[in-house]
Amino acid sequence: MNNQENILCVDDEPNILEAYQRALRKQFGIETATGGLEGLSLLAEKGPFAVVVSDMRMPGMDGVQFLARVREQAPDTVRIMLTGNADLQTAIEAVNEGHIFRFLTKPCPPELLARALTAGVQQYHLIRAERELLEKTLSGSVRILVDILSLVNPTAFSRASRVRGLVRKLTAQLKLEEAWEVEIAAMLSQVGCVTIPEDILARACQGESLSSDDVHLIQACPQIGHDLVVRIPRLEGVAEIIAYQDKLFNGAGLPRDQKQGQEIPIGARILKLALDFDKLQGTGITTAEAFLELKKRRDWYDPNIVEALERTLANEIKYEIRSARVDDLTTDVILADDIVSTKGLLLMTKGQEVTGYLRERLKNFARHGVVKQPIRILVPFRASAAVTAENPPLAARECQQDLTDRPNR
Repeated sequence: MNNQENILCVDDEPNILEAYQRALRKQFGIETATGGLEGLSLLAEKGPFAVVVSDMRMPGMDGVQFLARVREQAPDTVRIMLTGNADLQTAIEAVNEGHIFRFLTKPCPPELLARALTAGVQQYHLIRAERELLEKTLSGSVRILVDILSLVNPTAFSRASRVRGLVRKLTAQLKLEEAWEVEIAAMLSQVGCVTIPEDILARACQGESLSSDDVHLIQACPQIGHDLVVRIPRLEGVAEIIAYQDKLFNGAGLPRDQKQGQEIPIGARILKLALDFDKLQGTGITTAEAFLELKKRRDWYDPNIVEALERTLANEIKYEIRSARVDDLTTDVILADDIVSTKGLLLMTKGQEVTGYLRERLKNFARHGVVKQPIRILVPFRASAAVTAENPPLAARECQQDLTDRPNR
């Protein structure tokens, strides 16, 4: 027996814990706790534990609740239940919620408990070995595919790298549990592009027009990527995300099936938004302009993911540039350009916040025909009015940066 593997025993009766220590200390490293909360604290402070043994009936948090929390906090730890009330319902709850490895009844002879702990430690070793093998296998397989993509099609590799960074931020905003699947899907989202000449892919990324044959080549990439990735064990979910990366929230797009809305894998919904956002930025427009364009496509994307993107980009899209007449100005906007009279005299400088005094001054200038209208202003992005045909935005930019360096127009 490996004496370095520690066991955590939880029971509200101190004499039982002392008996465990006396009977098992020569075979295992034993830690004890007199309740669920204390056990969770020990798990965090002194873990990992190979095995956790818990009594069923304890005040505050019973054994089923405690072992369920252990599973969340330390999924590799093997869980054993000890109870003096071996009824069927208790056993069912322990198995379903606590996912226990053994179910033992009190009083439990020391030799029986020792055998159960030995089996638990062996199971713990198997779990850890399988996880390590799986992680190394997955990591190696993904790395090979990514390396091949970087060699065969640098354009696709570059796009996948950018999208992966955004996807990581979005999954963090959404607090997604299976974030690793979405991140790997982003890394491998372009692997199907190995079949496409790089010049065609570059034109597609820049929003240039393509022939119908080239469009068909691009459209086939997600399915090709799916077919490559699905052969790797445990990446079936990643493969599905890749297959649905072009699917719109309203059900349009590829693949052509009946899935729409929440039926589409959430990873695919995240990836679709990230890919389209990256494509828009590739056309040379700014971050805020790209985001505004996405918001116009109202039924293309999951609204929750659009909101997550807005929170992610909050520091970059604070203001929207709009054109307005002087009479329509409010005091929550900033001048986007210097205000110069018709004779070339500087009246106000860009970056100034429009106060009540400045607004009246501008109105006076406007009444005498000194100011050319409309003028350009910076409106707080969240507070900006809906875009209309009569009052279209000139552009949406990261306007808080380098205001004083912006050239006059």
